[in-house]
Amino acid sequence: MTVQKLASFTRDGKGGNPAGVMLATVLPEAEEMQEIAADLGFSETAFGAPEGDGYRVRYFAPKGEVPFCGHATIAIGAAIGQMRGPGRYPLTLNDAEIAVEAYQDRGAWGARLISPPTHHVLAEPALRTEGLDVFGLTEADLDPEIAVARIHGGADHLLLPLKERRALFEMRYEFEAGAAFMQKYRFVTVNLIWRESETLIHSRNAFAGHGVYEDPATGAAAAALAGYLRDAGLQWRPFRVAQGDDMGAPSDLWVTPKAEQGGPVEIAGTVRSLAA
Repeated sequence: MTVQKLASFTRDGKGGNPAGVMLATVLPEAEEMQEIAADLGFSETAFGAPEGDGYRVRYFAPKGEVPFCGHATIAIGAAIGQMRGPGRYPLTLNDAEIAVEAYQDRGAWGARLISPPTHHVLAEPALRTEGLDVFGLTEADLDPEIAVARIHGGADHLLLPLKERRALFEMRYEFEAGAAFMQKYRFVTVNLIWRESETLIHSRNAFAGHGVYEDPATGAAAAALAGYLRDAGLQWRPFRVAQGDDMGAPSDLWVTPKAEQGGPVEIAGTVRSLAA
């Protein structure tokens, strides 16, 4: 069985977030998938096997399984498209039923996913304080128009909205402390954002809880963010998330919230091969 190395949410054929993709007739045992993901070292590796009209999919980070991963879903969608052609493919995850649509754009493969349902709750004071401390931030660094919140779009994230682009650029944290914090609260990432406009949000995602310092493009966090902004009455229009710029991996995530409260979010992006 071969693991494809793909980067999702590329910008002009560059950047993006690396993911492993393994398409097999039958999924390997969980221990084998975990070992493959750890050896590969990407933030996630997606494993898929045919099931009904679609695929059974599981996602593994270097230090554990995650319930949903956006960039690996885009990668596996593009891989399925290259194998079976453009079209919509249902995916069965551990906790949700979603779909991915593979397409071609000026010769490049891409995919659109429909996320699991979304929900959020405002962060309790202790969590808010602890999260700020981990990243060396203060209340003065926060955007007063967007609340710190636990957000969910297939996986749990902490949202820290920042008032200035500078604070996002300067994002730093101590890896072990960050990992302990994320594991304590079961956050897949901590999503730090700066909203430049209604159609452009800049993002950085810390991922230490699963063994990676920072994610260059995080589809699950973008889905959770869009669901929160929509349900809080802050953002209904489609928007772009620009991520990875501060780590040399420019990435674009195209985000379209569905109309209903708590509903899913469409996330789209293009893919490139990392094969030597």
